[in-house]
Amino acid sequence: MNRNIKDQWQKAYPYPMPPVTALPAIALVIVIVIGVLTSVYTVQPEERAVVKRFGAVIRITDPGLHFRLPFGIEQAQTVATERVLKEEFGFRSIGVRDGRTRYSERTFEDESLMLTGDLNIIDLEWVVQYRINEPVDFLYKIREPQRTLRDISESVMRRVVGNRLGADVLTVARVDMQEQAREEIQRTMDQYQSGIHVITVELQDVVPPARVQPAYNEVNEARQELERSINEARKRFNQEIPRARGSALRRIAEAEGYATERINRAKGESTRFSAVLKEYREAPEVTRTRLYLETISDVLPAVGQVLAVQQDQTAPLPLLDLRPATKP
Repeated sequence: MNRNIKDQWQKAYPYPMPPVTALPAIALVIVIVIGVLTSVYTVQPEERAVVKRFGAVIRITDPGLHFRLPFGIEQAQTVATERVLKEEFGFRSIGVRDGRTRYSERTFEDESLMLTGDLNIIDLEWVVQYRINEPVDFLYKIREPQRTLRDISESVMRRVVGNRLGADVLTVARVDMQEQAREEIQRTMDQYQSGIHVITVELQDVVPPARVQPAYNEVNEARQELERSINEARKRFNQEIPRARGSALRRIAEAEGYATERINRAKGESTRFSAVLKEYREAPEVTRTRLYLETISDVLPAVGQVLAVQQDQTAPLPLLDLRPATKP
């Protein structure tokens, strides 16, 4: 028996066979090395490890160096729980060159072409960003979780687009569509216990198909012209209305001031007349004379110079000079 083993060794290896008594020690060393190598594992900073013993999950370990039972009794499967992953729809990125992302030239119209609520076709590309927050659910609750996420995302997006008008999808509904799609995808993934947390749903390019692009461009130009006209009208409205209101308030203030002035003047004249009437009743002659003199003092300065001319004289004689005296 030993001779047959020795002959087989010499046929397989060029160096002499070790003594038969050393074989158990060599086997023991090999077993120890294998045991050490299979009992140590490392978890990267952005990962967590799910440790199973005979197929049953017993614990989840954090990043760092860890130990497990050797010889396959315990197995560790790492999951990138801290990394933001993404699924692309309608396009594919194939790498980065010179700091810029490169995209595949292949078209994915089976994913991107969708029908809107008014029976228009649009070409929509979007990205779903997600993170694995429950590694056990991600690994063992559903089969092919990434594929499930893609199928659910495509189904939800087609339904969201199908419930809206094509014009809204191309213009004002992007933010609402992103939030609605994210909530519905997350709700469905939670029902499946996928262990996936959807961070964002971002719409990339939302354009009409290439064959009808010119017609859509004309429609968009018409809408932009409409918006421009509306904005100009609102601008004119915001300029003219405050100006008209200010002018109206100014006129009202002037009228109120004029009315107040007339009323106060009338009241003053009425009070003055009442005072004169009282004085007249007490001393009629004195009051009549005073009024006459006040009237003359008011009228004579407007007369100027009074000249008296006799019939047989050519030069006038100054009778009364009522002009105000001038300074020499």
